[in-house]
Amino acid sequence: MHPGKYIRRIASFMMVFVFIMTALYGNTLTPFAQQGDIICYGDVDENGHIQADDALLVLKHAAKLETIQAGLPAALADVNQDTSIDAEDALEILRTAAKLIAPIPYTGGSGEEPPAAGKTLVVYFSATGNTKEVAGYIAAATGADQMELTPVNPYSAADLSWTNPDSRVVYEHNNPEARDVALTTTTVPGWDSYDTVFIGYPIWWGIAAWPMNGFVSANDFTGKTVIPFCTSASSGIGESGTNLQELAGTGRWMEGMRFRSNASEETVQEWVNGLGL
Repeated sequence: MHPGKYIRRIASFMMVFVFIMTALYGNTLTPFAQQGDIICYGDVDENGHIQADDALLVLKHAAKLETIQAGLPAALADVNQDTSIDAEDALEILRTAAKLIAPIPYTGGSGEEPPAAGKTLVVYFSATGNTKEVAGYIAAATGADQMELTPVNPYSAADLSWTNPDSRVVYEHNNPEARDVALTTTTVPGWDSYDTVFIGYPIWWGIAAWPMNGFVSANDFTGKTVIPFCTSASSGIGESGTNLQELAGTGRWMEGMRFRSNASEETVQEWVNGLGL
């Protein structure tokens, strides 16, 4: 049998096994991928759990259906350390997830200590101060750094009058080519040191305020967990986070959260605590 057909048959069988395991044990089967500061083989998506999703990623990679997340150390997927990524690695992950065996520590292949956990950043655009207030609450709850995005041509109160058909925001809304708002900077000092990034913005016409677009498109979110949040008087978060994710093209984006314009610090902190960061 041709090796490629062999891999595909094993992959098909294992995919069925993955789905069965997921149904039986759920998506986060066992939360012991990280033991102290030791990164473990098998946590392919680096989310702190060894689970059925990791096995599926290995199979997709082995069958060359798609690549594992850009920038991911391939060693994490080579669970049995035989220098190849194949269905046997997926089976080892499932055994670990079912608690039949213990996870194997990963030390980078050369004995050095794994890198320290990265920092958290809250980056936001705030038109009237509401998003800035929520960003401050998030930073306080997580110990994060903050960065406010500032348009080169700041919005005045008159610019933000969405009920005035002659205002700046109405013009930009009606003319998408005018939404390319220049920012004073899109560069974050020490960007590579952040592994979690909160992205905050007001909702304008059901989408993220467009000054945020310039920052998202200018930065590489590979290897970062990205958490959108927004403020609005009545509109929900809608597809705003998904749209930014598509614009970024990289990063592990989580489901976002919408806050009222006068959200309390307690409400924001409760949400942050529930993220399990």
